[in-house]
Amino acid sequence: MASSTRNGDPHDDEIRMWREGDMWVITDVETGVTTQGETRQKALEMLDDAVAAYKAERGHKPTDEELRELGIDPENNTTGDGELPEFMQ
Repeated sequence: MASSTRNGDPHDDEIRMWREGDMWVITDVETGVTTQGETRQKALEMLDDAVAAYKAERGHKPTDEELRELGIDPENNTTGDGELPEFMQ
């Protein structure tokens, strides 16, 4: 397993990377976000995207128009207040 070390610079990101079979697995230590890829470069790219999404730096809440394009009625798109299904408890 490869890992980085921090020098106290707040802009240094600590990651851990290792191989599992044919895949490279990489974890951002600060967030705990983990991704994998067929190459080290792909795993790093996927980690960058996943950490940005985790930190809400990418993506957005869908607009009503986007929901309608997907066949979802925004008026009926609410969080259920009922009991969770057994498999989610």
